[in-house]
Amino acid sequence: MLVAVHASDPVWRRRRWALLAWLLLAGAASLAGCSKSPALAPLASDAVVLAFGDSLTYGSGARGAESYPAQLESLIARRVVRAGVPGEVTAAALQRLPAAIEQYAPKLLLLCIGGNDFLRNMSKTAAARNVREMVRVARDRGIDVVLIGTPEKGLLLTPPAFYAEIAETYAIPYEGKIVGQVLRDSSLKSDAIHPNAQGYRLIAERIAGLLRESGAL
Repeated sequence: MLVAVHASDPVWRRRRWALLAWLLLAGAASLAGCSKSPALAPLASDAVVLAFGDSLTYGSGARGAESYPAQLESLIARRVVRAGVPGEVTAAALQRLPAAIEQYAPKLLLLCIGGNDFLRNMSKTAAARNVREMVRVARDRGIDVVLIGTPEKGLLLTPPAFYAEIAETYAIPYEGKIVGQVLRDSSLKSDAIHPNAQGYRLIAERIAGLLRESGAL
């Protein structure tokens, strides 16, 4: 037999508000979990950070002291090695990475690579495979990784989806907006594909913020 419950019943009202409160709290927790960056191990004061990539890491278009790794070093008070090779594609970077890790023994890898593959119309599937393998190489050696997406050619200057997919697979922090934001602003560029000193500063500041959000600092 069904029993009708009147909306004014005090027990029903208490249960209804309790259920509503629970749903709101659960939703807030879910949103907070989605927006929070994956955690990184805290960086000791003497930890080495390896900034690895191509001309965007090298700092083409600005002086070495104005590159994003150099400016990041001053922001986070940790040694940041500038290991960028202008013109390098992901396949060559993958071959170079193990030696760089061996040489510098970093605790954290900042990986920003892929733009030259896109400029040369090389396979995005191969680029994704190479980037994924570089993340794996670092993680297998106990090194934390931050992945920085490199934009494709075009008006939007947004990174391919594979960067976010790799970051999600390995549960690593990912920055996919800042490089494109800089390159869409002519006042922040030295040429069509490289930031100027101010552009690199904005990249360094965003990476420093991401490291703080992730618990590395």
